[in-house]
Amino acid sequence: MTTDQDFPISESTLEGPAAFLDVRDLRVHFQTDDGLVKSVDGINFKLERGQTLGIVGESGSGKSVTSLSLMGLHKRANKRGRGGAIMSGEIWLDGQELVHADQAELRALRGEKVAMVFQDPLSSLHPYYKVGDQIAEAYRVHHKVSKAEARKRAIEMLDRVGIPQPSSRVDDYPHQFSGGMRQRAMIAMALVCDPKLLIADEPTTALDVTVQAQILDLMRDLQQEFNSALIIITHDLGVVAELADDIMVMYAGKAVEYGSAKTVFTEPEHPYTWGLLGSMPRLDRPVLERLLPIPGTPPSLINVPSGCPFHPRCAFAARNHGRSESEVPQLRPVDSRHLVACHMPSADRKQIFNEEIRPHL
Repeated sequence: MTTDQDFPISESTLEGPAAFLDVRDLRVHFQTDDGLVKSVDGINFKLERGQTLGIVGESGSGKSVTSLSLMGLHKRANKRGRGGAIMSGEIWLDGQELVHADQAELRALRGEKVAMVFQDPLSSLHPYYKVGDQIAEAYRVHHKVSKAEARKRAIEMLDRVGIPQPSSRVDDYPHQFSGGMRQRAMIAMALVCDPKLLIADEPTTALDVTVQAQILDLMRDLQQEFNSALIIITHDLGVVAELADDIMVMYAGKAVEYGSAKTVFTEPEHPYTWGLLGSMPRLDRPVLERLLPIPGTPPSLINVPSGCPFHPRCAFAARNHGRSESEVPQLRPVDSRHLVACHMPSADRKQIFNEEIRPHL
């Protein structure tokens, strides 16, 4: 099988043993009055238990739509393609295909095999129910236990995620928790059934840097304890710098670079990745220059630019003799674990990065 974008591994493994999570040519489109929105347009990746994948990109790049697809939370379009998501491709989770699964199968998986920490815990937690009751309910959905046993489990999880005095805070309402504590409660709810895959969508948004560090440390510790596969979705490369094993950079619904975290941070080859790194503040050395923001704005997913979707914002598009405007670049391997979708030859990209980009990072 070949697609517009190869897997971030050699093609020979396509016929080999499947990974715990195996996403193949996933596309999620939405038909609107203004046109077809190509939110996710052909992405592929694999993830094993105990490993962490960071998915990064600006708002509107397709990160959150991808995460909702993995959870089976998209309302499906009707036969006329209206009223929901038009999905194609395959999502294999522990040997079970999700794109074509029915709602009953997906409900059985959520919480037990795959769980998600949403971006805004205040809107994700029900304001009228006690935090402990919400965690206990998530546990009872998949386990035939009494309310007392479920409450005990909720207290254990609140204690595990670092909530002080969990036996009393279990009866608090969400508004009585601070932002960091609400995020911890969301993590407790997500992990209460020991899921094998945990998805965290912008888990540190709106938290101060001290609490951010605590939440990321907590997620790392819990992943090691439960041996979960972990996906971190963020626009902030700093969030995944120490947490992710691999990083997938998304732009306009596509993956434009994929590699190990070390490679993406030290030897990136896509101009968009350079822009993300250049706009990230550094605390380990004196600030001598202004940050280098990426010019322009992300494209409309209804009217994606022809050719390379990044070319209107790319300072190096003119080097490709018109290919950037007319031909969509494919995600191709630089080496066995590093793939880039760019028309420039790898040697040119390496030279530009070392001479023009690296000195400013």
